[in-house]
Amino acid sequence: MSQQTRDDLTDTPPRWKLLGPGLVVAATGVGAADLVATLVAGSQYGYALLWCAVLGCLMKIVLVEGAGRWSLATGKTIYEGWTSLGRWTTWYFGPYIVVWGFVYGAAAMAGTGLPLHSLFPVLSVKAWGIISGLAGLALVWSGRYGVFEKVLGIFVLLMFVTMVGAAALTLPNLGEIATGLVPLVPGGGLVYVLSLAGGVGGTITLAAYGYWLREKGWITPRHMRVMRIDNSVAYAVTGLFVVATLIVGAELLYSAGIAVSTGDQGLLDLSQVLADRYGRAAGTVFLVGFWAAAMSSLVGVWNGVSLMFADFVGHVRGLDAEDPARRAGGTWYRAYILWLTFPPMVMLFLGQPVWLILAYGVLGAFFMPFLAVTLMWLLNSDRTPREWRNKLHSNLAMGLCALAFLALCVNEVRKAVTAA
Repeated sequence: MSQQTRDDLTDTPPRWKLLGPGLVVAATGVGAADLVATLVAGSQYGYALLWCAVLGCLMKIVLVEGAGRWSLATGKTIYEGWTSLGRWTTWYFGPYIVVWGFVYGAAAMAGTGLPLHSLFPVLSVKAWGIISGLAGLALVWSGRYGVFEKVLGIFVLLMFVTMVGAAALTLPNLGEIATGLVPLVPGGGLVYVLSLAGGVGGTITLAAYGYWLREKGWITPRHMRVMRIDNSVAYAVTGLFVVATLIVGAELLYSAGIAVSTGDQGLLDLSQVLADRYGRAAGTVFLVGFWAAAMSSLVGVWNGVSLMFADFVGHVRGLDAEDPARRAGGTWYRAYILWLTFPPMVMLFLGQPVWLILAYGVLGAFFMPFLAVTLMWLLNSDRTPREWRNKLHSNLAMGLCALAFLALCVNEVRKAVTAA
């Protein structure tokens, strides 16, 4: 056996380890807000927008594969790639990650507090949210990726079983599901098309994929095939999960003319509908799935975006790429976890300042177009080894993603400015 063959065998993980970072990024990206958006779409349009949910998952596969390909082909993080494009990337990303973390921390804790308060009303939503934030901090503080991945795997299982189980309870019409795969935009449904296609499956957490690959130990081009399997299977699972959510909205709500609230409250409404229709146990099980979806996003962000922040600060300060302060468990990694956890607690009690929400909405709306465009730039230039640069089909797919996210960006900025 040649040395090359031995190296390939050494670098290829066992089959049972072929999944990991992809499932982490998918689970982190699908939070309570995504579930409600999908649920409301199903309740208002039935199966007419099913194709959007599928398209959204395909778009995320394209972008996450690009982020993973960049990391494995170059050995550099996505932030190092951005800085090679000019200082403007730092001027955008620095304020974005700071503002985003502050607002997201409050939203994530409130999102986990809602189902826990419904399950155990002995404490308030705020109290349960704070406990969840502290639990997230404890889970990721050491930076041990193996423990983090196993915890996310448990959350994914709970999410999948509860939502797919709820869909199965509704006895869906398979013929109508098939018609929902035909790309049609119902009257007044354009905003939902953009939101479903663009929102399902994550925003900034997509860019964290390369960091999770590194923590997993997948760091060379030899892991490229494994990465692609991991990414595709993870978003296939996500797709089934999102389709199940839309089925629940279409069968349980649309057919009965039942409306649910926007925001995380919509999932509480659904748990009550399930309890009324199928018994209290069904509502309780769904609340557990709701909590798992919210908690998986919280824990994933507490780890993944903290890794991105540590890399950002370390790069700005001129620290070596392997400096412990830029890695999991390091100084700046832990500093961002604290930023996600404690300052946002103030917002839980005092409300959210309009100017901060405006900045969050505007900066956040630009992130997905920013990611799509910069990935295309990086993967078509000599910054990427020729073998791993974009082919025609990759450019077409990323180009369509960029256009879709630009349209969503314009809509989100318009909404944020109007709300202000």
